Amino acid sequence: MGEISKNSLKTRLLQLECHFTWGLLKDDSDFDDLEDRLHDLLEFIYTDCKSMVYNLLAYVKHLKGNNDEALANLQKAEELIQEVQADDINKKIITTYGNYAWIYYHMNQPEDADTYLGKVEDICEMLSSTSRYKAPLADVYGEQGWALLRFCGQYYEKAKEYFQKALEKDPEGPEWNSGYATVVYRLEGFNNQKVAREDCASQELLRRALKLNPNDTVVMALLGLKLHDLNRSEEGEKYIKEALQKTPNLPYLLRYAAIFYRRRGLVDESLKLLKRAVTFTPHSGFLHHQLGICYRKKMTDMKKAAYTSRSKYHARNDFSEQIQELIRCAIYHFELVVEQKTKFVYAKIDLANMYIDAKQHDKAEKMFQEVLGMEKLTDAEKQQIYLNYGRYQEYHKKSESEAIRYYTEGLQLQNKSAERDMCQRALQKLAERKIQRNGADASGFGILGLIHQLNGEKKEAIECYERALELDPDNEEYLSALCDMRLSI
Repeated sequence: MGEISKNSLKTRLLQLECHFTWGLLKDDSDFDDLEDRLHDLLEFIYTDCKSMVYNLLAYVKHLKGNNDEALANLQKAEELIQEVQADDINKKIITTYGNYAWIYYHMNQPEDADTYLGKVEDICEMLSSTSRYKAPLADVYGEQGWALLRFCGQYYEKAKEYFQKALEKDPEGPEWNSGYATVVYRLEGFNNQKVAREDCASQELLRRALKLNPNDTVVMALLGLKLHDLNRSEEGEKYIKEALQKTPNLPYLLRYAAIFYRRRGLVDESLKLLKRAVTFTPHSGFLHHQLGICYRKKMTDMKKAAYTSRSKYHARNDFSEQIQELIRCAIYHFELVVEQKTKFVYAKIDLANMYIDAKQHDKAEKMFQEVLGMEKLTDAEKQQIYLNYGRYQEYHKKSESEAIRYYTEGLQLQNKSAERDMCQRALQKLAERKIQRNGADASGFGILGLIHQLNGEKKEAIECYERALELDPDNEEYLSALCDMRLSI
């Protein structure tokens, strides 16, 4: 490909609306896991939606260096659109043609790339678009929304934006309403956020999506889960049961139904559903993570039962054996998850904590170090890591200094979360213990000063730093912090 013609072609390609121009970055997703999830989707989702999955799979194949396989998936997407979409074929296929053009460009086949650019241009002209290579279509916006939603969690806000654009063009479109409701539901719980009841928008969006497509049992299950979160569990269970009657073997429904029953405290029912789901999608990291969580819950419940048991012999023997078996089961599933989903931070933390329960401290330390070294972590993920590693240092390594270090790291991140609050409480407890234990401990007051400082409580912070300096007059850290506080008033 000549350099000039290649540059000219690239300029035109960048004007397309397709997976290659949607900002789906290679480093932001775990491709092996994403590919497994897309293959599972192809087996179980409605035929009408499969062309979008083939398009995204083609892009993933390209990023993994398999352009021939990418083309094969684009051909399947095109065939499905031709078969299924009797109306508006051009609106559905324009994204696929854009992907074709990019793949051929990367395969150094400029004539073929130019051919597909021409196909896109013809469609845009037919639709009276003001642009040669893009058209403001609900199908394009909606497919971009689904691609972003499936790619990774950090794209959820962007996915929401494009589903909104799709709905502006096609307010009654079932696929876009389902996508919009799903992404809003996920954002309300993303990174362990808690949304106030009055700020909860997903319930009505899920109801609307279900009204437009009464057979969407995944949306039905999400509505059941949201109602449970709003303390309306009985109403929520009606939707879960109805969904299970309609599609009893749909793994995407089974996973959400299992979460519903676990949250209701019915862990055995949850396990039953998860075990059924994993027979259909055995490589699903999501399902194995949920199985691990269920076994962990049974383990903690049994520990409580052992502690309160009147029979000490029974607690030491029968309970101990069952607890160890539950720990082994949890570890087995968590290990499967981290092998399959290498960027799943929360699963790695869960596995590290289970190693602690199994008294496998070398493995726990190794897993914590692995997760501490991960890149592109969100503040919420970092807070989870710092809180759990701080606890490990405090309770198992018996290192107050290291515990304080990691709790402080979690507190310094301004992301409001339960984990940040727990880091603060842990620091307060350690500071107060230092003060009580040593009578007058400068570091204890220094910690309390930092807590107040990070929470914007300037007067209290100044008082604590002044007390710390009385006990340790030459401490430059306390002096610097005190000066900053006084200057900020």
